[in-house]
Amino acid sequence: MIDKLKAAGLFGGALVPVSGSLAKRYNDCLALLGMQPTKLTSFSIDAMGWSPEIAEEMKEPFYLNLGEANSNAIIVSPMQEGKPVHNPFHSFDRNIMEAIFAAYPQEIRDITKDAAICVQLDQNIDAYYAPFDLLQYKKITLSFTITHDLQNKQKEQKELVATFHEGNNFIDLQLHEKLLESAKSYGDLRHRKLQLEPIVLDIGSFYTKAFGGIFVLRDFITDIIVFEDLEIFQKAIKDTVHDVTLFHVSHNELTSTLVNHLIADFDIKKAAKTERYARIKKQFFIENFSDFDHPIKEVLDSPFLFKKYINELDEETQKKILSVEIYNQRKIVERELNISDVVALEYTKALLEPHSSLEEEQKELIWRLLTEMIPKDPLYLYWYNKEEFYKAFKTWPESYQDWVIDCILEHNKKDQP
Repeated sequence: MIDKLKAAGLFGGALVPVSGSLAKRYNDCLALLGMQPTKLTSFSIDAMGWSPEIAEEMKEPFYLNLGEANSNAIIVSPMQEGKPVHNPFHSFDRNIMEAIFAAYPQEIRDITKDAAICVQLDQNIDAYYAPFDLLQYKKITLSFTITHDLQNKQKEQKELVATFHEGNNFIDLQLHEKLLESAKSYGDLRHRKLQLEPIVLDIGSFYTKAFGGIFVLRDFITDIIVFEDLEIFQKAIKDTVHDVTLFHVSHNELTSTLVNHLIADFDIKKAAKTERYARIKKQFFIENFSDFDHPIKEVLDSPFLFKKYINELDEETQKKILSVEIYNQRKIVERELNISDVVALEYTKALLEPHSSLEEEQKELIWRLLTEMIPKDPLYLYWYNKEEFYKAFKTWPESYQDWVIDCILEHNKKDQP
């Protein structure tokens, strides 16, 4: 099933191939991190230097992490610039790599000619002990280590050249040998940019895989932590020290809180006119109907066939799937009608969207949260929560998979975030 996505360019694409000397430098970085080298002679990496082949070899999806509080990245090629981050541990990992390549484009080109760069994402916390430690995560320092001690080798080479130009040292054969040995080993380092000063970035709201998956929302009225893991949430709510609002991702109360805190918006009349609503309605339909005489793709693309099959559902299921239209029609006459009396709760969650006042980075985070709360729009699930998309994709009928692939490819051409 995943082969379909690979063939469509929707799985594992845009990776940088690594082999030969690049693979050796990659292993040098793994050694610096205290890890065993990969036995693979060729593999591929993303912007952070994460490799799906090595993750499979090591049977550890986050093998570049030294515990949940210490993430790392590896740069062996300038070709990693602009590539996706396929397995992020934090929602800001892609932004971090963009900041590094923006700050040091020439340095990265110069260094990766014959060395590699280890990037440490230092948050000044050695380890997480409780979810509330994440509230202290407000800045991150990106520090750099270059393999082969290249910076000191540059210094030594410059000193050798300076000595060579003093007096009659140009006839010193031993000095000649040292210069030649340095040049053969490292090339001419004198004019290459090898200094990488630490970069400090501010961290606002974010998502992390730590503690089973947590959203930390702190750019709003009050601090909010949303947990994906129910067991960890139940332990956290016993805390009476921290002034923070806690939710599990499944809580219905989270919906109203997001709206009341101007984090998310819900406009059912506006939503009913969107392509997103049409996709969500079709997803609900697929979940409630299985006995098709036509290919699912054909049914979903034909308004006539879609209505035909809708009308074959039992009355209660029809009311659920069409509850948004039913509500909007009745609301014209019944001014006091409550949404909760007509619209299925799943629709209320599924039709939330980030508040228009949010910055773009915040919107992406909230989309991630909304797709975690209720993954009903296959397009936005692919855009903002690929891990859950791939899981869901395996469970869908093949004809529906084809429809979803076409839908994603069509929208990627014009409005991919």
